[in-house]
Amino acid sequence: MELNTDNPTITNNESSSRFETQINGHTAILTYRRLGKSIVLDHTEVPPALEGRGIASKLAGAALEFARAQHLEVVPLCPYISTYLKKHPEYQNLVGEKNLTRVLNQK
Repeated sequence: MELNTDNPTITNNESSSRFETQINGHTAILTYRRLGKSIVLDHTEVPPALEGRGIASKLAGAALEFARAQHLEVVPLCPYISTYLKKHPEYQNLVGEKNLTRVLNQK
């Protein structure tokens, strides 16, 4: 069980198709689906006890680094991931043109 929320250990639980971290008995997750050469980032969930500590950001970064390492195109369905991509242009090249246009034009 992780106690440090500043630098949590993020793992890719492939059998559950999610990136996750466990902190103080709580589990934060980012679910995904692999579709061929794409990874669909579906949903980010951080328990209320862990909110405001940057956990979702760490999950997003881990998922996007995984996509980069595996040469996967990111399909951001999760609103949090879309917002993260707007703030982190270094990951925008992982998103296809159509999806990137959608993300960047969302309010």
